[in-house]
Amino acid sequence: MQEDIRGFRLSPQQKHLWLLQKTDTMQPYRVQFSVDINGRFDRQIFNQALKVVWQHQEILRTSFRFLQGMDIPIQIINDSILDTIPLIQEYNFGDLTVQLQAENIAILFDKFSKLPLNFEQLPLVNIALVQLSIEKHKLILSLPAICADTIALKNLVKEIADTYSACLCGHKLPNGVIQYADISEIFNDLLFSEETKLGKEYWWKQDFAALTNLQLKSENKITVKTKFAPKFLVSKLEHNLKVNIAKIAYQYNTSTAKVLLTCFTILLWRLTKQPQMIVGVAHDGRNYEGLESALGLFAKYLPLICELKDNLKFSEVLQQIHELTIKNSEWQEYFSVEDIGASFLPFCFEFEHREAKYAVDELEFSIDQQYAYIDRFKIKLSGWSQDDCLGYELHYDTCLFTTDAIERLAGQFQSLLISVVTNPQAVISSLNILNDRDRQQLLVEFNNTQTSYQSDKCIQDLLTAQVEQTPDNIAVICGSQQLTYRELNAQANQLAHYLQQLGVKPEVLVGICVERSLSTVVGVLGILKAGGAYVPIEPTYPPERQAFILADSQISILLTQQHLVSSLPTEGIKTICLDTNWEDIAQQPQDNPISQTTPQNLAYVIYTSGSTGKPKGTLIPHRGLVNYLSWCTQAYTIAQGNGTLVHSPLGFDLTITSLFSPLLVGRSVELLPEHKGIETLSTALRRSSNLSLVKITPAHLELLAGQLSPETAAGCTRALIIGGENLLAKNVSFWQNFAPDTMLVNEYGPTETVVGCCVYQVTKGQQYSGSIPIGRPIANTQLYVLDENLQPVGVDEEGELYIGGDGVARGYLNRPELTAEKFIPNPFSHTPGTRLYKTGDLVRHRKDGDLEFLGRIDNQVKLRGFRIELAEIEAAILEHSNVKEAVVLLREDVPGNQRLAAYIVFDAKSPFATTELGQFLADKLPEYMIPSAFVELEILPLTTNGKVDRKTLPIPDEFRPDLEVAYVAPSTEIEKTITAVWQDVLHLEKVGIHDNFFDVGGHSLLVAQVHNQLRELLKLDLSMIELLEYPTIHSLAKYLTQEQDSALELQLVHDRTQKQKAAINRQKGLRSSR
Repeated sequence: MQEDIRGFRLSPQQKHLWLLQKTDTMQPYRVQFSVDINGRFDRQIFNQALKVVWQHQEILRTSFRFLQGMDIPIQIINDSILDTIPLIQEYNFGDLTVQLQAENIAILFDKFSKLPLNFEQLPLVNIALVQLSIEKHKLILSLPAICADTIALKNLVKEIADTYSACLCGHKLPNGVIQYADISEIFNDLLFSEETKLGKEYWWKQDFAALTNLQLKSENKITVKTKFAPKFLVSKLEHNLKVNIAKIAYQYNTSTAKVLLTCFTILLWRLTKQPQMIVGVAHDGRNYEGLESALGLFAKYLPLICELKDNLKFSEVLQQIHELTIKNSEWQEYFSVEDIGASFLPFCFEFEHREAKYAVDELEFSIDQQYAYIDRFKIKLSGWSQDDCLGYELHYDTCLFTTDAIERLAGQFQSLLISVVTNPQAVISSLNILNDRDRQQLLVEFNNTQTSYQSDKCIQDLLTAQVEQTPDNIAVICGSQQLTYRELNAQANQLAHYLQQLGVKPEVLVGICVERSLSTVVGVLGILKAGGAYVPIEPTYPPERQAFILADSQISILLTQQHLVSSLPTEGIKTICLDTNWEDIAQQPQDNPISQTTPQNLAYVIYTSGSTGKPKGTLIPHRGLVNYLSWCTQAYTIAQGNGTLVHSPLGFDLTITSLFSPLLVGRSVELLPEHKGIETLSTALRRSSNLSLVKITPAHLELLAGQLSPETAAGCTRALIIGGENLLAKNVSFWQNFAPDTMLVNEYGPTETVVGCCVYQVTKGQQYSGSIPIGRPIANTQLYVLDENLQPVGVDEEGELYIGGDGVARGYLNRPELTAEKFIPNPFSHTPGTRLYKTGDLVRHRKDGDLEFLGRIDNQVKLRGFRIELAEIEAAILEHSNVKEAVVLLREDVPGNQRLAAYIVFDAKSPFATTELGQFLADKLPEYMIPSAFVELEILPLTTNGKVDRKTLPIPDEFRPDLEVAYVAPSTEIEKTITAVWQDVLHLEKVGIHDNFFDVGGHSLLVAQVHNQLRELLKLDLSMIELLEYPTIHSLAKYLTQEQDSALELQLVHDRTQKQKAAINRQKGLRSSR
């Protein structure tokens, strides 16, 4: 016999909720109340009242069932159980103390909120009745949200109370209850009405693009997207704050709820840094007459879209939100979150008045506690008023946020409220979201770094003092040459006297362009002792860059070496060759020259990549240099080691640590040969022990791990100071495992704040993932994490790093506007003239005070330790007559493999091969700034604002670039081996044997990776110099084959010789036996 059922379509809101909960095993979507029943309670009357309510309200007898072929169930009203009442779980806590009663009720309430739901079986309502005493009871009502919202459950409590009263007095309640199934049908029919088109158009016209970007920085990005596990914390506002909020609501003709909503919206705007803020605001869904007392699911969250700007006043945003909520309410029936391509609104708000007490003769029903989740969210602020109190609950998804993060958010909301009531006319960017305690910690406690040092001295004063203490110690070593401290000082003094005769004095810039040698140290010290400031110019720089530095710095004197002169643009400059001109210099006295240099005078000027397309010179005074080196020698205990190795360029400020720190404590500096890359350093480390430190970039650190044995790594140096770019856990894992006693320090610092201003020592035995923190400020340094309006941001919140203290540079040479932009007055200092350097780096404070590096705000990047302005590369590319547009990105499509990729739009009239650009740029840019991938595009993708949409630029493909040389596949085994290694390292699917390594994306660090792999695979003692000399697969294979043939021939000769010697010895043996 066919079953006769009464089935109805789900309402639109029920469908939305069903789609949400069908994939979530947690089943969190419920509405649940705890109700206090005080007075003389008659259990029989209560059962009778409950039965009447059960009969009157069909939604309480509704289940959900799938019909064949349907994806969405229908709701079934079950009339067969009209004469029964749902099972009531009874408990008697009368013998327990008040505290134990409360604890057990809380456990029971939590248990009910987690009961499994079977939507096909009745009853879906769960009821518990707890006796606390003769006249005190607790009622717990729990329904799935698909059957009720908060107002519905309040109506249910009221109906139970009214029915109890009627049953007690023998009265009958009026019929005519509006049933939810009927309303559901009306709402479904409404979707096809003419008015619905207007309603849908209202929502479709709004811009929901910001939804995809609504994330807080404290949000867990790796989570199960279908799981929703809500929790909440409660906060009650102080009476004065409540009164002041009410005054603002009255002053601007709005409500307390709108004031709280506006504050919540502004807080989210401040934290997400999105110009458009979308908050889901709860609306009851009961616009039609008669629905106010109905049971069922009506409520929904409607998107409130606010356009916020820094200069808007709070009162203006309040007015905007007030008007928008009223307007949205008129069209609430026509909004569906699925229509905008979302499944829920991430941030939501609701407000309710909780004075829900229902008196029944000698009995009073009052709602005490509630649990209500009718939709999903990331964070929801639930404001409430009850009696004379005002407070809020901050609900959050525990899959996304920690309790600590939400407690901080609650504190920020509270601070914002206080700031608003103090001045509702304040612009929203200036409103305070930190309490006084957090502000003190961030601005003062984390920056308590005041340390005494010889602030009245210049760097040459400290070096001269050390000469007197250790005159016969070896100061500098370069190959087979070396100088003692006495000899170094004597030569530097002679050069200083010579330079002074040429007019060198404080604030005079002197260029130095030498290959790494004893002349490097003599030249730098000579300039400093003369009172001048040195300007390093690398011999490997392209002539155009060298010419720019010489012209921009207006250098009149250049120290160099004879073999470099012909390649340097030295017109109008006095050139002094430290090798061939030394006889003239040696005529000068060896005593210390008199210098008028003060700590405020310049020590050096280092040029770094510039956003205008030209490098910029950073002006570093002695005071900052002495502060850093004084801290460095103590923190890294330089004197306890055997000195340092210098393997990096003089123009790279990372070198300062290795070059100067040993000379302040009587230890030696060894200068390693140039042009041999990381192999030179690894060779030196194999013969070294107990070095004071090795200064190195993360990329080089990882390469060293592949070249050194664990035994060598463990004993070669006391400390590895790692700087220049973001340090990852994988970079240090080898050293943690095999050199556990070596100090590993992540040293962060832009050139503008003298080498390093922030350090973090890797903890022995600790497992890290992702990026290593950059730590805390060094001596006499302050680090501030600020938003766009120079307001400090809280712990775990992203902000830009600003650096203050003794290490801050004077500014940029000949760039007053850029100096004013990047070096700003310190708003947190009471000392006149103190400044902060605006780094452009995104960071955040951890709870322990350490800083984490997150990335760059602008287009400045760090690659292989070099700071690069992408705009400078773009400007160089655009100089080519065939290029129409160009964009350069730093990509990391393969973890750990960073590379520059250039996206080019060529002039259609002038066809041009992309790979030829590499050769064009080689004359303009250093090797590390030349992109390893060139992607030709017909047009650059743009955002809606007309800016280049960098996020949508394609990943450079893994195919061989379009080269002038034809593709030839490998044929011999050795060619195939080398090809496989190249393809692996370069991430290319195809490489020809005549392709030049550097034309297909190779650079110096990748050469080292090729070197490590080939040495392992071919079992050859192969040097990196050989790889550089043979940059194609064919030439390298031919060379290696010859080497192997020569080695085999030598082995055969050796074998023949050994046989001849053995034969002679046997003959001698025969003669002697005779």
